[in-house]
Amino acid sequence: MPFNIVRNDITKMETEAIVNAANSRLLMGGGVCGAIFNAAGAEKMQAACDKIGFCGLGEAVITKGFNLKAKYVIHTVGPIYKAGNTVQEKQLYSAYESSLNLAKSKGIGSIAFPLISSGIFGYPKAEAITIARQAIKEFLLENDMDIYLVVYDKDAFEISKGLFDKIKSYITEKMVLLQNSERRIDLSSSSVVQSAYEVDARMLKMNKNKASRSLDNLLKNLDETFSQMLLRLIDERNLKDSEVYKKANIDRKLFSKIRNDKNYRPKKSTVLSLAIALGLSLDETKDILRKAGFALSPSSRADVIVEYFIENENYDIFQINEALFAFGEPLLCC
Repeated sequence: MPFNIVRNDITKMETEAIVNAANSRLLMGGGVCGAIFNAAGAEKMQAACDKIGFCGLGEAVITKGFNLKAKYVIHTVGPIYKAGNTVQEKQLYSAYESSLNLAKSKGIGSIAFPLISSGIFGYPKAEAITIARQAIKEFLLENDMDIYLVVYDKDAFEISKGLFDKIKSYITEKMVLLQNSERRIDLSSSSVVQSAYEVDARMLKMNKNKASRSLDNLLKNLDETFSQMLLRLIDERNLKDSEVYKKANIDRKLFSKIRNDKNYRPKKSTVLSLAIALGLSLDETKDILRKAGFALSPSSRADVIVEYFIENENYDIFQINEALFAFGEPLLCC
């Protein structure tokens, strides 16, 4: 997929370029910067940086990768975090934007970023991730490139506490409903049996304001394949193919395969990504999953997290993947 979050050592990434969180004088530092210099060959990398001499805040420069697996290193300077500084968000955004534009100008097709400024520069991780997502998302709307955000360990990645807590509460509620639906109580007792059907009814009531399936549509399109249903939904929403596959964060070549093969059998995560891109309701998402032979599982934490975003009409695939990553679940991908 065009944008992916991975847990890895950035010096081991096999992308065409990796990004160094540099200082303005382009001197070997600590943290990510020190690791990249050492892996590349500190003397050779410093000599190359000395020839450039300086990189301004929010700007980017490029050197060879030397001993790294990556052919190039793009050095960019993010801001040192200061509470109340209203300019630093733009500066951090610019660091990503400048790096991506420089990579594009060099014909680079794949690039790996660390979470810029979130180490010794002190930028709060949840805010830094939001800015990274915004910059990368904007770039991918108009460009094709494989972009990775590389996280060294779990402590280096955080989403906002408010969102994390809401998702956690939602997961807990769903698990309680699932447990209740599985209870088998003696019919002779005075207790009320909460069947799976009653749970479904409750969930439908919770979604009464959401767009739901049309019975006429369901009956009329019983014989559709997944691919045919997808293309019909795209036409009904007057969307362009490029809008859909970019919003779904899937590769253009994969989308072309789906479009050209009416019997194409996708992965479940691909179906969910396309449902997100189309802005489908929960009922519509279940329908298109069923066409591909899948279903949302109430016992799958990943499925429940995706369901949370759909119910709240948040169709940002990048933010959904951030949440999945934060909860240790597989990302939606192709």
